[in-house]
Amino acid sequence: MKRWLYPRWIAHRGAGKLAPENTLAAFRLGEEYGYRMFECDVRLSQDGELFLLHDATLDRTTSGSGPAAVHQWSALSRLDAGVWHSPHYAGEPICHLESLARFILSKGLALNIEMKPNPGQAKETGHAVTQVVRRLWSGQAAPWPLLSSFQIDALAAAQASAPELPRALLLQQLESGWLECARDLGCVAVVMHHSIVSQEQILRLHEVGMRALAYTVNDEAIATTLWSMGMDGLITDAVDRFLPFESEDAAQQDAVTPSDSSAGGPANAVP
Repeated sequence: MKRWLYPRWIAHRGAGKLAPENTLAAFRLGEEYGYRMFECDVRLSQDGELFLLHDATLDRTTSGSGPAAVHQWSALSRLDAGVWHSPHYAGEPICHLESLARFILSKGLALNIEMKPNPGQAKETGHAVTQVVRRLWSGQAAPWPLLSSFQIDALAAAQASAPELPRALLLQQLESGWLECARDLGCVAVVMHHSIVSQEQILRLHEVGMRALAYTVNDEAIATTLWSMGMDGLITDAVDRFLPFESEDAAQQDAVTPSDSSAGGPANAVP
């Protein structure tokens, strides 16, 4: 099994509970807690810009309302994405993927981009994400972002557009053929809801050279059990309770620097 580029702890939507999720404020706070890898949700605006938003609608986490997909980026960028969380973050804007990329690359961090297609835009989203990632990360010392999605069409489009970029299949429940699907998509990992993880699944993934990750793990007992099973990474909201340094030392034997020739070259090594 190839060596793994990414930290074992991954902060969900930045520090997405302590600060407004998927905003730069959340990623800055997560970095202050020592996290070196972050998960974010990315979707397309009406005019084809990639921005961070988990929900298909604006209502829960912004001052806007209705479907996000019907708005151009110029309108989305003026919305307040912080006040819903707390007055302290009033005025925090929706984050554009390019803004997050600048922060991630300037700090030498790693990123997991979950592709969140708007209805009917799975292929378009997969293609758009790969093109932006190629442009922004190409030649950088940081590893390529890990591109993940629940939607097979988005992953297939990413595979067709940029086969060199690492991909991961997201699973909320296990269905027949899940491992074969991940292999057909050329995935380097499968990211499962923690409640469906078993030792057998982790072993099957490792046998075919893939890594096993789980979301969203906020309970210490669950985390301990998953690590003992051989899990390769955990996505968490609890950035103030799980200190990433505690488990990173144990994973150093699996780490690789971008200059390691076995990982694909001097920059943007692929797991």
